[in-house]
Amino acid sequence: MIDPMTERLVRFQRPGALPYLIGADETRLAALFGLDAAAYRTLLDGFDQQTRQAAETLLTRPGLADAVDRLPLHGQDAFHVAAVGESTTADRLSWFEILRHLVALRRPGDAVRFTNLAISGSTTTQALTQLPMLGFQRPDLVLCMIGGNDSQHLAPDAPTLVSAPETERNLAMLHDLAQRRGPARWVWLTPSPIDEARAGDYQHFRRAGITWAGKDVDTIADHLLNRPELTVDTRTAITADHHFLDDGVHLSIEGHREITAAVVHALAGAA
Repeated sequence: MIDPMTERLVRFQRPGALPYLIGADETRLAALFGLDAAAYRTLLDGFDQQTRQAAETLLTRPGLADAVDRLPLHGQDAFHVAAVGESTTADRLSWFEILRHLVALRRPGDAVRFTNLAISGSTTTQALTQLPMLGFQRPDLVLCMIGGNDSQHLAPDAPTLVSAPETERNLAMLHDLAQRRGPARWVWLTPSPIDEARAGDYQHFRRAGITWAGKDVDTIADHLLNRPELTVDTRTAITADHHFLDDGVHLSIEGHREITAAVVHALAGAA
């Protein structure tokens, strides 16, 4: 029996996305969580099955399957989609993993590859260090959802972990420097909203002294919506209590499913 904390760690941590662990086999990755390879694989397969089921559910929605058909995922060679972000994207039950299954289910004949480069806990400053890896991957489309960790307060009266001007600078650098390494279409997703009440009551945040404020996420989101690139406003998709986990920051698979739908419709509409 795998304890809930270990399951949560495996869900949100992608050690294989770290530069110094790229290429590590599952036996080594499993050991990082105190698991053997078989138990680790069982967890991963379980998460994968949940995201596949979420994709199957989405495909029953009116217009969603047609929108997947219109996604601009064609190229001369195998089309490559990469995700850059933090825990909301690194999540094994994330919108990006559901999107991967949507494309596989609806367009099995298309050679579309998905690479999740998100790292839990990453700020926009730390994400800049991923640019060499992103350049090495040479994706055709980058989906970037980051900024939520920038808006943390390490004490109730402390400033945000990364100031708003620095966040804006980092976001611009992420896009501009990535384009130099290999031009790709770039699409932003705003950081998902915060349930301040749940975040304030979450014991682990309270013990660490971490607080969150929705207005700080709104500042980042509004900045992204004013950039010239396509931006998906995830705040309009997360509208119900059950879209959040108990910490008020991370999303349930139902919340991720709504973000996936928003991404699909935005990309299809801009095609």
